[in-house]
Order: sequence, then C-alpha cells, then structure tokens
Amino acid sequence: MFALDLILKKRNGGKLDRAEIEYLIQGYTNEEIPDYQVAAFLMAVFFQGMDADETLCFTEAMLNSGEVVDLSGIPGIKTDKHSTGGVGDKTTLVVAPIVASLGVPVAKMSGRGLGHTGGTIDKLESIPGFRTDLSREEFLTNVREIGLAVAGQTGNLAPADKKLYALRDVTGTVDNVSLIAASIMSKKLASGADAIVLDVKTGSGAFMKTPEEAELLARTMVNIGNGAGRKTVALITEMDRPLGLNIGNSLEVSEAVEVLKGGGPEDLKEICVELAANMLFVARKGTMKKCREMSCRALSEGIAFLKLSEMVKRQGGDPGVLENTEKFKKASVSAEWKSEYDGYIQKMHAEKLGMASLVLGAGRKAKNDIIDPSAGISLLKKIGDKITRGETLAVLYTSNTESIQEAVYILNGAVIAGEDPVMPGSLVLGRIE
Repeated sequence: MFALDLILKKRNGGKLDRAEIEYLIQGYTNEEIPDYQVAAFLMAVFFQGMDADETLCFTEAMLNSGEVVDLSGIPGIKTDKHSTGGVGDKTTLVVAPIVASLGVPVAKMSGRGLGHTGGTIDKLESIPGFRTDLSREEFLTNVREIGLAVAGQTGNLAPADKKLYALRDVTGTVDNVSLIAASIMSKKLASGADAIVLDVKTGSGAFMKTPEEAELLARTMVNIGNGAGRKTVALITEMDRPLGLNIGNSLEVSEAVEVLKGGGPEDLKEICVELAANMLFVARKGTMKKCREMSCRALSEGIAFLKLSEMVKRQGGDPGVLENTEKFKKASVSAEWKSEYDGYIQKMHAEKLGMASLVLGAGRKAKNDIIDPSAGISLLKKIGDKITRGETLAVLYTSNTESIQEAVYILNGAVIAGEDPVMPGSLVLGRIE
C-alpha cells in the first residue's frame, strides 16, 4: 500500500476502505508519511468529500491513534457533552453539575478557547486554585466518587487529530464537514463516555453560520457517534445573540452560579435545562418531559450548585468564590458602552461582542496568549429591550486601558434598533437523534 495511490484514488472521487484510511492515519502519526502527502490527501478530501462510512473510519482511526479513557469501572451510563463554541457559552458549568447531581456520571475533557469563543477550561481556571491538569487516576476517581470531573485534554488523546488539525490550519482545509466532525468526535469518543450530547451552534457568533450548515455538521457527528456504538444526540441552537448577559471567564462563572442558585438569565437557563434533559434522556432516566422536570428541580432545590462546589473543592479550587462571586478578582479598568439610538433592540451581533471581549483580554488571538480572567463584557440590555440614546448598553472590563477604544470600535453596529418591539424566539432550533 502506498500513500500516493490513496491520494490519487481520493482525488479521482474513489472511496477508501478502512484499511486504507488506517494506513494513512497510522503512517502520518508515526511520521512515516510526510506532511506534503497528507496535505495533498486533505485537499483531495476537501474537494471530493468523504461518505458516512469513510468519515466513521477516519474518526475511529484518529481515535485509536492514542490513548482511550476506560470508564468501564464506573457504574452507570457515563455521559459527555460538547459545544461547537459560542459567545457567552458557559453551559457546561451549569449542565454538568445538574446531570451529575441527578446520579448520572459526567466525565468531560475540555479545551481552551481560541478566537472569540471561550473555552470551558479557561472559565474554570478563573476560580482561584482550580486545577484542570488532572492525572488519569484523579480524573477517574472524581467521576467514580462524586460523579463529575472536568479536565483539560491530554496530549495522548487522539494525537493524530492534533497533527492533522495543525496541517489543515495551514493548508486551507479546515472547512470540510467530514474533517470537522471527525476532529470533534475522535476526541469525544476517546474520552470514554457511553452517551454524548452535542450542542451545535449556528449564527454570527458560531463557526457554522447558517442553520443548514449546522444541521449537516450535527447529522454527521450523530452518525459517527451512533456508528461507533455511543448513543449520540445533537441540539441545534442559535448563536446570533450572546448567551446570557456576561461574556468573559470569571464573569461567566458568576452568571453560571446565578443559574445554579435558581436565578440568572432565562435564555441561558433554557438551553442548560434542554441540554441537561437530553443527557439524562440518553442515560435512560425517563421521558424528555420527566428529564426536563428533574433538571429544573436540580436548579430550584440547589443540588446542582452543591455538586459544582463539590467538584471545585475536589479539583483544588476555592468554593468560597461560588458562595460569594464578589470575591472574584475585579478588572482594574471599566468603561460604559452607550447606545447611539432610540427604540427597541432588534438584533445583537454575537460575533462583534465576542471579538470585543477578545481584545479586552478575555480570549486568545494565538494559542500562547495569556487570558485575563477578569476581562469581558456585562450586558445590561438584550433583544426586545427598549433603549434610549446615551443609555448604557454594557460595561466593558479589562486590565489594559488601550483596549477599550479598540473594543468600542469593534462594537460599532453590534446592536440594531427599530421602532417596534420584538419578542426573541427560542434558542433551541432543532434536535437530531
């Protein structure tokens, strides 16, 4: 078997079998096949695509390129969730404790944020002392004993994906649904959960800009998960507007805590309850209606908040900042962003708000950038609210005074106002099983 033959086969529209795909992935991981040949193969895939069988085989080959977490020693159906990323998306901080508090183990390995979409690990690390670099033994022990652990991904988890993504990034082959789905699902499957719920976001603040793109990605990932023997469900959710009111790491933790204590913004609560209910459903805890009721009760009774506090303490964090979020370190600089219009907010451009929070210090332009945990944006107004010229729409937080002007420039046009009030619709656009 030769790499060139497989490149030509795919270039000409042929279908690769499992052995051929495994040969390519193993050869590249072991540095037996050079970058330039794999780059040519990726470009062939970009233009010719892969069918469902090829995409599953490609995912499983990346999955088997490194370690696979074995959760079989932990009783029950182990669950995981994944979001494709959005602005103000702090759902894991709410959803995982809800599900774990109701007796369903959650074993989650998360990544750091890059660009305008924040990472769960960055948010958790804004809690003083919180550790995400858990050893495999610590991770398994926490899932076994308290039903919940959230840790950073290890280098040995789907190492082929790490190499391939870096190559895709510099060869213009990122935007292919099969390659995107395989990248995400190889890591999710390697994390060892029995059942997976996916939150595929669509809109200005999401990677997939249209509902049609999001549905295609969601269906591809659901097919991969179910094909690999893991019960997988996807929700398609809107990301044309930021989720909740806070954007930025410690700001988002504070807002997640509000929801866990029974308050918080309704849009954030809506999505969190729906995601948690789906995780409970795939773990066979009852009908969707019953699972929604259980999720709401976990919030109203405070047991989900107690579960988050338990996880934070287990992973070295200070649970005192959850009891009183005013203890979070405050940004040294703040500024008000004011309205230029009268009327009712018709639209909020999520990507602009995300990019503004990035330049304030809440995100990374490059992987090695250092995040300011206190930086970000707190919105005072949402879609449907009445505003007047000169009224404060949001407060910007940063430790870099010079970034305020750039953030305000980015926010130009982020809010569109009109004469008539609007009612924002549901953020959950669809469900794929």
